[in-house]
Amino acid sequence: MFESAELGHKVTKDVWDREVPALREALLDAQFDLTAAQVPVIILVAGVDGSGKSETVNTLNEWMDPRHIQTYGVDEPTDEERERPHMWRFWRILPPKGRIGIFDGSWYTWPILERAYGRSKTSNLDQDMGRVARFEQMLINEGTVVLKFWMHLSKEAQRKKLKGLEKDPKTRWRVTPRDWKHFEMYDTFRQVAERSLRA
Repeated sequence: MFESAELGHKVTKDVWDREVPALREALLDAQFDLTAAQVPVIILVAGVDGSGKSETVNTLNEWMDPRHIQTYGVDEPTDEERERPHMWRFWRILPPKGRIGIFDGSWYTWPILERAYGRSKTSNLDQDMGRVARFEQMLINEGTVVLKFWMHLSKEAQRKKLKGLEKDPKTRWRVTPRDWKHFEMYDTFRQVAERSLRA
């Protein structure tokens, strides 16, 4: 699925530099309109390790008015969160009306990890995706704008990205043993993520 969606389109640095001011202005205008209309917005940023998730979150925070944004880095659930329904941990941090919540990782992350590591069955993943769909539909019915972005890299592109980050002393800290473990599990993660996104 991911490979067939790859179109190979690229934007040159000159075109990007020329387009950025208008893009930034349009994004900020959209944020002000949503804030004035008291619309809550959720932005989910997920994807493979090294695909630019954190850079995207940083760019959104840089380009928009930070007074109306809250960013959450979603990691493994705590013991307290595991004792409650899966969505409880997210319910507590949903953005109020007129605010934007940016999630680096989301309610998709844990079910995908659990299935990729073999700690749950495919049927559990399907049930989790059903819960996710109902949760998102409830948010939408209540007037929330939900924007979902999946950042993907081919296996070779991921290898190059991780090696490049490791070579640079300024970014070396960003590559962990977990990133390499996930790279070794690339095909498994791809299959689980594709199933999740189809659902």
